[in-house]
Formats: sequence, structure tokens, C-alpha cells
Amino acid sequence: MAKAKRSKQKTRWQCSACGATTSGWFGQCPSCREWNTIEELSERPTAGERVVLAAPGAKSKPVPVTEAQAEAAGETRLRTGIAELDRVLGGGLVPGSLVLLGGAPGIGKSTLLLQACTGLVSAGEGERTVLYASGEESIAQVANRAARLRGGSFGPGDEHLLLLAETRIEAILDHAADQAGRRPDVLVVDSIQTVYSDAQEGLPGNISQIRSVTGHLLSWAKTTKVPVVIVGHVTKDGQLAGPRLLEHMVDAVLSFEGDEERATRMLRASKNRFGSTAELGVFEMTGVGLREIENPSEAFLADHPEQAIGSAVTASLEGSRPLLLEVQALLGPSPGGSPRRTCVGADPNRLAMLLAVLDRHAGLFVVDQDVFVNVAGGLRLNEPAADLAVLLAVASSHMRKPIPAGTVIIGEVGLTGELRRVPRLDERLAEAARLGFSRAVVCGRGRDSKRKAPRKTGLELIEVQTVAEAVELTFDA
Repeated sequence: MAKAKRSKQKTRWQCSACGATTSGWFGQCPSCREWNTIEELSERPTAGERVVLAAPGAKSKPVPVTEAQAEAAGETRLRTGIAELDRVLGGGLVPGSLVLLGGAPGIGKSTLLLQACTGLVSAGEGERTVLYASGEESIAQVANRAARLRGGSFGPGDEHLLLLAETRIEAILDHAADQAGRRPDVLVVDSIQTVYSDAQEGLPGNISQIRSVTGHLLSWAKTTKVPVVIVGHVTKDGQLAGPRLLEHMVDAVLSFEGDEERATRMLRASKNRFGSTAELGVFEMTGVGLREIENPSEAFLADHPEQAIGSAVTASLEGSRPLLLEVQALLGPSPGGSPRRTCVGADPNRLAMLLAVLDRHAGLFVVDQDVFVNVAGGLRLNEPAADLAVLLAVASSHMRKPIPAGTVIIGEVGLTGELRRVPRLDERLAEAARLGFSRAVVCGRGRDSKRKAPRKTGLELIEVQTVAEAVELTFDA
């Protein structure tokens, strides 16, 4: 009688950043060029080794595009009750979507999701159930935090928020399919790095496990039309831990950002198949959870000093709304002969370009000095409409003259020293007028239009065409 052939243990090497496989260990990944990301994976081939992207027993069939579109149009997004979160999601959770929420440990990811879960069950008025599966905390720990977020005690409808302490994905999905004969309306898994699958060998959090668990959740979400939210941790350099494939598998990638020394938290979407990636959600971390900041401009300018040298205010578009931000600049002598260009919240390459334009077209020689630029509040300037504000903040520090109080500066700067118009200027000016600003330096028809009648916002407009005009008219006003 022939002996059964034993399956051999296979060993392969895989990059934890991009998922590429290699023949052996390398210090640098040949594919993505990242260092120290090649890991050894030992696995035994099994029939269930492949990640299944369809539910067991499910049969796929082609559907006419008109029928599919009609079905999609009839789906209603689930609003979380947190307006800032719904804004970033594009209006709420889409049925059957898989959403990844990433952020540094302790930044408030679990707090945000617990508040969203309580908001979902409250809005459902007893008709909506949410299952929160935690692989990091016990049920008692999660319940205590949820009670604190609810003011110390639970209210009507909170019994529909179900808590589960489990790290095996098969068990999580079994519980999700057995809730009094119905599935939950939303499933939350916290976190993806702590959950494992029986179909894969290896510890939770390795490449194969993360890929397998995400595949199970993706399959379940698409088949049941239940939205799934998973939590992911980030590495020291701010990248999501795990293979880059994870970001491609999900429908939306949300990043929860903030400084440990500040209470402000910001939520962005780097990927969203069902909405815009330009929206920004702003929160404040308090003793009883996260509080939405409905007026971010006022919050970011709360500590703005009047007529400070090297300070300028601009209006930046973050998705569908304008935000007023303070840009600070400081110049100093360069003792080493090699001037430094340090930016916090701004693009250093664009700063170098603006300094060259200021030198060539405005006659302000600053290229031999150390230049430090900071965007107050921890935000990032991602659009060229803030060019003129950065340039005039640098000019203010160089000339040691403050920009007149109540001035907002909006404009894109070109290499020839010309100013370019920016989109949705009226919305930016309206936001500035609402916060009490009286003057605006913008791209316009030139020097002769300085005293033209103001727009409907009530602001006095200083319309300039060149960088030289902007410097002259801003500081001579």
C-alpha cells in the first residue's frame, strides 16, 4: 500500500510594503525599493489557501447595466449621526462597502467609531443593529468607554449596539449571521491587525493573514450588502501597516490625523469610490469623546495675533467648504552658508520656487537666509491659492513690517511673477467677510482697480496682477 505523500512546508519571502515575493531575503525590496520590509513566510499548502471573494454557495450571474443601476439608485446611505464623518464618507456608509480607518495608536479611532455606532443605532429607532467586534479590548472595556461617551449611562436603543470580543474571522462572521435571524446593519472590526483566519498559517498581523481576513470581509460585505468598517494601525512614518494590497481591496481609506499635543483631530479620505477625496472633517478631543468643529475657520484663527510680523491669512478650499488659515514665516541669517528651507504644513519645493520669484520679480533678496514656514493649526496647504499668502508672509518677515489687520490674501503665483485667479473666489471672500475681515488682496485687473466697488461680500478688494504690485499695495495700504 502506497504511503500518502505528506505536504511539504513551503517557505517564501514577501515584502510587507508592496506584497512582492522574492526568492530569498534582501535588505531592500527589488520592487518598491523599501528597506527592511522582506519577511519570511512559512505556510503549508491547503485547499482553502486561496482567498475566496464570494460567499459559500453564492452564484454569480451577469446582470443588465440598467437593472444594476436601478438597484444602486435605490440604495440608501446609512448616516452615522456625525456630520463631519458623513461629509468625508460622501454622505454616509454605502451598503456593501468596505471602509478602512487608519491612524496612529491613541489618536481616537475607536472613540470615533464607537460614537458612530451609537449614532447609527439611535437614528435607527430600534430598527437598526450594529455589531462591534474588538480584538484588542474586552467587552467590559469597550462597554465602559461607550458609556463614558454617552454621558455615563446608556439610553433607549443602545441595546442594539452589540459587542463581541473575538479575533477569529470565521467566528466573527458566524456571529454576524446569527443575530436573532437577521444580520447586523453595520459591522465594525477593531482592528485588522489582531484578527486571523483558520485558512492561513502565521500570526495575526502578517501579510497573509491581513490579506485573507480582508478578503473574507470584502466577500461578506458585497454578498450581504452590509457595510463593514475595519480599523488599521499606521507605521512610524505614517503609512498603513500591512501590505499595500489592503488599500486596493477596500472601497474607502480614511486617515485620522492629529498631534498628541493638540486636541484637534482631522479626518481625510485618501481613497473613496463613493465620494470625493477632497473633503476634510475636523474634531476636537474632549474628556467625553470627540466633538465636531462646525466652524473650523474660527477655530484655526482663534489664536491669530493681530498685525504680527511674518503672519498672513489665506482662504483654502478643503472639499466643499473654504477654510481660513494662518501662514507664519520667519527669516534669519544662515551661519553655515547653506540656507535652510523648513516647512510645516507646506510644500518645501513650492516654497523654494516662491523665494526665487520674490527675489527676481519683487527685488527682495531672501535666498541667502534661513526660511521657516508654518501653517498654524496643524493643517496642510495643498492648493496653489495660498502661494501669495506664503510669499507675503515671507516678505513681511524680511521687511519687518506687519500685514495690515483684517487682510486676507488669496492668489496663485507664476514663475514670471504674475498672479493667477483661483476657483470659487466668491466663496472664499464670503467666509472671510463672515469672520470679520475687511480687506482682500486678490488677483485682478491691476493697480487702477484698487478702489473699485467691493463685491457683494462687503470686502475692500485690492486687485493686483504681479508679485511686485502685491508687495507694494499690501504694505502701503
